Amino acid sequence: MKPTPELLAYFGDNQERIQAYALLLKTEGIERGLIGPKEGDRIWQRHIANCIPITTIIKPNIRLVDIGSGAGLPGIVIALARPDLKVTLVEPLQRRVDFLTEVVAKLDIPVEVIRGRAEIVKKQFEVVTARAVAPLEKLIQISWHMIPKGGQLLAIKGEGAQAELDITKLKKGSTAQIHEISLPNLPVARVVEVGKGA
Repeated sequence: MKPTPELLAYFGDNQERIQAYALLLKTEGIERGLIGPKEGDRIWQRHIANCIPITTIIKPNIRLVDIGSGAGLPGIVIALARPDLKVTLVEPLQRRVDFLTEVVAKLDIPVEVIRGRAEIVKKQFEVVTARAVAPLEKLIQISWHMIPKGGQLLAIKGEGAQAELDITKLKKGSTAQIHEISLPNLPVARVVEVGKGA
């Protein structure tokens, strides 16, 4: 599948960069085992398109960290769609860190890559994002120390988002809601937002 002009429009001046990133995922991403061998034809529709909706609900000009970034989904997509954000990627596995570091260099984007587990990161970020990393309750446990008061965790989830939220023990003073985001030509996306009380 080739990207449609509507899909590329979300990336503004970074349309060439997002296409270069998709190509890196399809080639080196598969060769290095970061993306499944059958995913090559579905990079746009299943992976990049899945990460676009979250970019529409993030406040401007903030610090954002993507934990368990893997091959850079959604972190790289967010950085390219929202160049106003200061994006950091956190990933424990060295081979993924190597890939992310190369992607950032090849695309020439101001993104920081940190090797390590979320639990050891000492910095704070207004927004923490995650996709396909862990159940919501675990995500809260491993990222809560990184979120300042008034900040939020945004987790990309599937159709079971509400069921997962229902069984999650929230921290005292925190709030939670599900954003169902319908954008033209994209499937409905569900993002669970957990906010840290001021």
